[in-house]
Amino acid sequence: MKLSKEEKSWIMYDCGNSAYSMAVTTALLPIVFGMFKGVSSSMDLGYFSSLASILVAVLSPILGTIADYKDRKKRFFVFFALIGILSTAALAFISPDSGRWQLLILLFVLSAIGFAGSNIFYDSFLVDVTSDERMDKVSTRGFAFGYISSVIPFGISLLIIFLMGMDNAAGYQIGFIITAVWWGALTVPMIKYVRQRHYIEPEPRIIFNSFKRLADTFRNIRRHKLVFVFLIAYFFYIDGVDTIIKMVVPYATSVLGSDALDTFTLLGILLVIQIIAFPCAIIYGNLAKKYSTRTMIIAGIVTYVISCIAAYFISSVWHIFILGALIGSAQGGIQALSRSYFARLIPKENSNEFFGFYNIFGKFAAIVGPFMMSLTSSLTGNAKFSIFAIIPLFVIGLAIFLTLPKEEREQSENGG
Repeated sequence: MKLSKEEKSWIMYDCGNSAYSMAVTTALLPIVFGMFKGVSSSMDLGYFSSLASILVAVLSPILGTIADYKDRKKRFFVFFALIGILSTAALAFISPDSGRWQLLILLFVLSAIGFAGSNIFYDSFLVDVTSDERMDKVSTRGFAFGYISSVIPFGISLLIIFLMGMDNAAGYQIGFIITAVWWGALTVPMIKYVRQRHYIEPEPRIIFNSFKRLADTFRNIRRHKLVFVFLIAYFFYIDGVDTIIKMVVPYATSVLGSDALDTFTLLGILLVIQIIAFPCAIIYGNLAKKYSTRTMIIAGIVTYVISCIAAYFISSVWHIFILGALIGSAQGGIQALSRSYFARLIPKENSNEFFGFYNIFGKFAAIVGPFMMSLTSSLTGNAKFSIFAIIPLFVIGLAIFLTLPKEEREQSENGG
């Protein structure tokens, strides 16, 4: 499939902001945060990350509704992207020696808001850059190239950190700069070539009418029954997906012990997931064209159920790498196809508003899963049993998703 300039530019932003989620959120910032005196645990960073997610989730439908007006979407996107990029760069200037961990956290929350906020409008631009028929392939390529390209700035950062010393904060600070520059550079094509094609014409009292349209959507949810049913299913199964992404390392450490999993081993697991996710996301997109998006989302959910069962039997480090490969095989595909499936269900002129709701369900996901894992581990006294607590999320999500009608491609093939 030959991509248009707009499609390529849209995909390039995924390549840019993926560097943030991998380098800052997952790897570099937790280590730097732990270097500050007075910080009890780098795990506390999760509370602040959740705070940023909640703020964006609550605001996203409101911001999305306003952004549906002509020429507003790009402005909102640029605003949030700049907040994210500049805040990420600013993290480099807060040294652990300064002791100002509160300022580091403030900048991190701002960067997380910029990252999540820009993604609302980035995702909704999918309806503007491509057609319904091409959405699966374009969306999966966004995730695929995002996964593999994020390894580049992260790898450069790790090389610098290794050369300067793993305990030297300066190497990690340079990593923040590299991430910000990478993110910023790959945002330029999106700003330059992508434009809003579907919109609502401007009208008086934009703020008032935006809230009125939002209220109308809530009142008339029956008119969007398929959207509502999909979002409920999405909430459950994406909760399972996000829980596994966040908990695979803590789970492996609890089962095998911290002595078996050093920093480089954990890094290796992360890289395996990223690298495997690259071709598999593209494969999911290709298979969706042949078998339907719905079928491939179901395949992704089933793969995660199998991963949960397999996780119970891990007993060595190489088992974790196999588990990481299994997770990576479905991770990009299920996320990308969920995005394109949703984009086809919604009215295009209200894409920001509806992706605002999509963002809420996505952001509030991974709340139930970690809680259920922790509770199961505490009640049974065995960390291995905690992985089974996630399976009901996938089963419930799958059961609800199966109530959605088959796509036209499936119906014609089945004689329906």
